[in-house]
Amino acid sequence: MTDRPAWNSRELTVGELSARSGVAVSALHFYEREGLIDARRTSGNQRRYRRDTLRRVALIRIAQRVGIPLADIRDALARLPEGRTPTARDWTRLSEGWRDELDQRIHRLQQLRDDFNGCIGCGCLSLERCALANPHDEYGRHGDGPRRLLES
Repeated sequence: MTDRPAWNSRELTVGELSARSGVAVSALHFYEREGLIDARRTSGNQRRYRRDTLRRVALIRIAQRVGIPLADIRDALARLPEGRTPTARDWTRLSEGWRDELDQRIHRLQQLRDDFNGCIGCGCLSLERCALANPHDEYGRHGDGPRRLLES
């Protein structure tokens, strides 16, 4: 295991950043290729990350965990002045921008949790309950798939 970097170290190697952030080296390389983080190269072509990249990686991981697509994360981070690491105020602004999407996702998940065992909202009329929830296959007129869940 890589030694923990000194608390006052201004730059981290990729191994140190990986160990401290809990993110695999390959994922850090991927984040860099995708423009989510950046590193300078030493004369020996080794990556060196500013220490504040830890906060940026944490934000990326948290946003990914709640299902924010990497493209949206990259766009949000790119709006920061000079590509800097988000402050608490920036995080508030970024998270408020994702709030509606997250609320919709929560609603869909709750609906799926509550309705999944009785009906998947497909309009197929294959379950006894569908005749009550979807008389005359009304949802089928809106298109294929689980219309009731997709449209709510």
